[in-house]
Amino acid sequence: MSMAEILENHSILSPSSVAEVRDIIAAAISADEPLAIEGTGSKRGLGRPVQAARTLSLTRMSGVTLYEPEELVLSARAGTPIAEIEALLDQHRQRLEFEPMDYGPLFGLPAGQGTIGGVVACNLSGPRRLKQGAARDHVLGVAAVSGRAEIFKSGGRVVKNVTGYDLSKGLTGSFGTLAVMTDLTVKVMPKAETETTLVLRGLGDEQAAGAMAAAMGSSAEVSGAAHLPALVARRVLSGELGSDPATLIRLEGFGPSVAARAAHLGAALSKVGRLERLEGEASVALWRDVRDAKPFADGTMRPVWRLSCAPTRGHEVVMALRMHLAVDAFYDWQGGLVWLRLDGEPEAAMIRAALAAHGGGHAFLARAEDGARAATPVFQPQPGPLAALSGRLKDQFDPKGVLNPGRMG
Repeated sequence: MSMAEILENHSILSPSSVAEVRDIIAAAISADEPLAIEGTGSKRGLGRPVQAARTLSLTRMSGVTLYEPEELVLSARAGTPIAEIEALLDQHRQRLEFEPMDYGPLFGLPAGQGTIGGVVACNLSGPRRLKQGAARDHVLGVAAVSGRAEIFKSGGRVVKNVTGYDLSKGLTGSFGTLAVMTDLTVKVMPKAETETTLVLRGLGDEQAAGAMAAAMGSSAEVSGAAHLPALVARRVLSGELGSDPATLIRLEGFGPSVAARAAHLGAALSKVGRLERLEGEASVALWRDVRDAKPFADGTMRPVWRLSCAPTRGHEVVMALRMHLAVDAFYDWQGGLVWLRLDGEPEAAMIRAALAAHGGGHAFLARAEDGARAATPVFQPQPGPLAALSGRLKDQFDPKGVLNPGRMG
């Protein structure tokens, strides 16, 4: 059966090699048949609904192809589950430093289904981003097939291999609209020996913003700073944290160093609120819940927004919105990432207006019903010159618009 016949007779296409990916894209171009690009589909709800009748699934392109713990480098095929990669790294006391978020639970799906390709395509980063950077900062190289059905590679196994245009970073966060990544190389880091979270209780949002700023400005080397307002706090750690507001400060590293830093920072923070501590696995579980927006993983599709703003202004945006909307919120990245859940419509115009009035930033609709996503500007609208540049980039990589059409539109 020819590739054109396969394309005609199958709604899900599952290549097992780069050559097959190229042939499928070439056939799609010839037939003018757009493709939805997916791994396991755990992030299908991100972005606008894709306008394609056929899916190119990378689930058969799975497996770690290179891992050199002593060189802190790992290569894997795009369909490799993140859970598999993290389990391998854990055996060697290493980890993905950008702490990738798992969107599955927010969409009512089981945890642990995401793939490395999906994580990089969506540039997913967790609480450690404020200290270690985003996913794109940890990608060393990619192999991919463009919307022209051309195979290309960018980067390599070490940072110094990246010369000229760093296409790896350009593809990170493109949501599969420029090319289909087939293989990725990322840098990994040693896992922290010890983890402690200082928990300040009872602070309001504005007080918490000040406390987090003070902690980040200290010499304590904070690797996570988040604030869970009243009622949100009880939705993490299976309710064990209680319902009082909780301001979270994470410290990681060697045991004696963490103990000394926690004692010094704790003495200062205890002056502004009641101080508690979580150690080891309890701390890890808490930050996993923050990372995956567990407070809003409620089994519904009520609208959830991710707002990126100045860390000291996030609580102002939330307060302004609460004057008009029923809003539930919590804060990560020292307050620079605000998670919002609404009870009704997405209210994109109102949310972006409030953001603009309090220092500016970006608002991304992370969850909503398909109809709402189709009718809402899911991504922050780009200024004219930047939108024109994005359009030219799309034309260079995917002139026929066969890859994930409409997803970022």
